[in-house]
Amino acid sequence: MSETTGASYAAAGVDIEAGDRAVELMKEWVKKTQRPEVLGGLGGFAGLFDASALKRYERPLLASATDGVGTKVDIARQMGVYDTIGHDLVAMVMDDIVVCGAEPLFMTDYICVGKVHPERVAAIVKGIAEGCVLAGCALVGGETAEHPGLLGADDFDVAGAGTGVVEADRLLGPDRIRTGDAVIAMASSGLHSNGYSLVRHVLLNQSGLSLDARIEELGRTLGEELLEPTKIYSLDCLALTRTAEVHAYSHITGGGLAANLARVIPDTLHAVVDRSTWTPDPIFDLVGRTGKVERLELEKTLNMGVGMMAIVPQQSVDVALATLADRDVEAWVAGEITDRGEHTTGAELVGDYA
Repeated sequence: MSETTGASYAAAGVDIEAGDRAVELMKEWVKKTQRPEVLGGLGGFAGLFDASALKRYERPLLASATDGVGTKVDIARQMGVYDTIGHDLVAMVMDDIVVCGAEPLFMTDYICVGKVHPERVAAIVKGIAEGCVLAGCALVGGETAEHPGLLGADDFDVAGAGTGVVEADRLLGPDRIRTGDAVIAMASSGLHSNGYSLVRHVLLNQSGLSLDARIEELGRTLGEELLEPTKIYSLDCLALTRTAEVHAYSHITGGGLAANLARVIPDTLHAVVDRSTWTPDPIFDLVGRTGKVERLELEKTLNMGVGMMAIVPQQSVDVALATLADRDVEAWVAGEITDRGEHTTGAELVGDYA
């Protein structure tokens, strides 16, 4: 009688040893993110955070957020560059959390791959860990899942969830905003991590541009521009709330500048943002011109050069701008808060770009 070999996990495409190797490679990067409240290390079933640290708060409110990076991961895959996409993930999660004034505490990640390439997974985690350091939070755990048959051997996706804390009486948001407040814009580092379905369709599919093509107006290759990491504003925003009176923040992500700003404007007020106060980076013009995308469509999809906005009283404008300048954050007064009147939306863009 001939012997037959039964089915196995490895034969089905899942390599447990490769996963273990990836964990070993990522440990040194995760260690760099540790805060004193974190207990234990990688390998447990859950990340532990000492909540007794919250005793210093009168009424601590926990803030949580979750997000991914979208189709920007496909640019990373095509470029074979995996250690920047983690910055994007942390920015998408932690800059949402800081909008309410919360201090980022910790984050977990989820990496889904078609096949575990240990060095590649470790590079992704390296980027996430570096992003956590920039955001001031700990990376307390995560999951790497191998999905053969669902994803190609080189395909992957990333997602993450984070938690922060804010004192209840320091919670930022619509209730604090008043008529006459100034709207301060903080420059983005480029496209960040939103609108890549449009960008890829226009630049790669319609126009057939190559990721390694050098674009003179960008001063680098198209791939380098598209992989530029999302700027992480968390610590800058926390510093600003310590030095100036801040009423609200708005993280400019999918949906564009006006729609995201409107999310923090109360029903009785209206934000007017003047386009003439800044010039969007060349990548935005390249997308619009190449794809013949109308300006309003671009503005509904992309950040147009603004990654975060702060709403502050007029008397705090000078110190706010000085604080951001000291932290090397390009910022400017881009608009103001007015009464809603007959406006049907919470925010609008007026004028033409400089």
